[in-house]
Amino acid sequence: MALRPWMLRCSQNNVRSIRSLPSWQRHFTSHSSWSDDEASRDHDRRAKRQTGLVVLAIETSCDDTSVAILERQEHTKHINRSSPRAAGDRHGLSHAHKVIFHEKITANNDAYNGIHPLVALESHRSNLSGLVQRALKQLRSHDQPLKELVKDDRCSIREAQADSPNDYENAPQRTPDLVAVTRGPGMRSNLAVGLDTAKGLAVAWDVPLVGVHHMQAHALTPRLVHALESSPAASNAEREGVGLHPKFPFMSVLVSGGHTLLIDSRGLTDHALVAETQDIAIGDCLDKAARVILPATMLKAPFGRALEQFAFHTSISATTQADSLRAETQNVVSQAGPSAPPVSVDQFEPSTGYDYKPPATRQDELEYRPTQWGWSLGPPLSESNGREKSSRRMMFSFAGLLSFVERIIKYEVGPQGNPTTEPRSFVDMQERQTMAREVQRVAFEHLASRIMLFLESRPDWAGNTVVVSGGVASSRFLRHLFRSVLDARGYKHIKLSFPPVELCTDNALMIAWAGLEMFNAGYTSDLSIGPIRKWSLDPKADDGGILGAEGWLQNGHTERSAHR
Repeated sequence: MALRPWMLRCSQNNVRSIRSLPSWQRHFTSHSSWSDDEASRDHDRRAKRQTGLVVLAIETSCDDTSVAILERQEHTKHINRSSPRAAGDRHGLSHAHKVIFHEKITANNDAYNGIHPLVALESHRSNLSGLVQRALKQLRSHDQPLKELVKDDRCSIREAQADSPNDYENAPQRTPDLVAVTRGPGMRSNLAVGLDTAKGLAVAWDVPLVGVHHMQAHALTPRLVHALESSPAASNAEREGVGLHPKFPFMSVLVSGGHTLLIDSRGLTDHALVAETQDIAIGDCLDKAARVILPATMLKAPFGRALEQFAFHTSISATTQADSLRAETQNVVSQAGPSAPPVSVDQFEPSTGYDYKPPATRQDELEYRPTQWGWSLGPPLSESNGREKSSRRMMFSFAGLLSFVERIIKYEVGPQGNPTTEPRSFVDMQERQTMAREVQRVAFEHLASRIMLFLESRPDWAGNTVVVSGGVASSRFLRHLFRSVLDARGYKHIKLSFPPVELCTDNALMIAWAGLEMFNAGYTSDLSIGPIRKWSLDPKADDGGILGAEGWLQNGHTERSAHR
């Protein structure tokens, strides 16, 4: 049933800000009116409702407890009958998306200099229910009964009551139409907390459940941001047939404390593995490097961010160790580095504030860069065959880089630039700062090198975008370095797509979006599904990738897989 005219007038006057959301989310948040549909809250009514679809999402894969509510609204759109797409557009609908709620609570692991599994688990158990409760309260205030919409007296109560007294008095409170939850990969016990809660909500509301692949959600995050950016303009991009960006195929660089993946993302569930780490993840490497490089007074979680802030602080000088330890942590944070690039951009110019010269060739990429202290950090996987450096293996390795940093902090450096067995008594602040810069440069250039190898080996690749997502993608220096390397190597036409910093780390909003994309493609999950500790993205992997996991339903029917 169509909305009444007075409803439309009321909804236009019912715009309230959501103060708990970050500013970039507040920009995408507005309020809508109720449909006057008085049918019961059954599944079929939800699927047909004109106001669209509401997704509640839960993320508990590691130490972040996060809940989000995302709404997809449907709008009738003008169809240009002369367009070649018009013949296939039978419904004449466009979609606009908005964030209703998004909050995250991170477990306090400060005492352990890392993530303690039991502390993270207890944090999920203590905080998840409260976050869900706050989310539902926000949904109710977002979708108030119709009589609440006219309290400001800018819509006529008399007109509303005369138009439809039953709609006015008995408008129901809305509940989500879909529940999305991280199923894996991650810590099994932590995943189980979120998964069990999500199952209970799906049963209570009689709505579908989607168990989301965590890394797939990271890869799709720029598409979420594009959908949100399109919403204030009433989905102009979709109306013109442009669709979501980035389009498949695109390259995904997924970098975090637990993963380092280079993926050829060819479709929603088709992500071919190009390279992965053979030892530790890049985020783990940088976190542990920060713990040995930074003075104790400047070390705080997240450690990777602290490492970057320390590395590009502009006023560190060679002082005595006692003086350096008196430096104020808050000053390091407030004065760190050049300003951040714009959020959710496809292409931006490199900053001039880093004094960084990208390698112009593959040979330059493999060269050591000696420092004034005699040591240099060698690029990973840069073994030599005689005089010719020959490593072109499509993999990553960060354990050797971390080990070398730990040794040059602990031991004196010999004439050849290698650590000796003689303990070091002192490392001044300038050397520590140089070390912080160099470990990031070498690690990030190692990432970029595999992007270059992929592009050079695939001149026929149909994509033009590199998505960089995960916690490490929040690094400003990483963004600068990637753009600089691509430009220097002749790939200025390749776009870089980074999510906003708030969406680089684990969050439920990306889970909501991935769940919505899977639901739109006809996929839901059986209530019997369990958490998955390790779960590949690649359909050719031993486990069958995303769809290889048990419990998928496609269009209401069990999805069969040969990888069971």
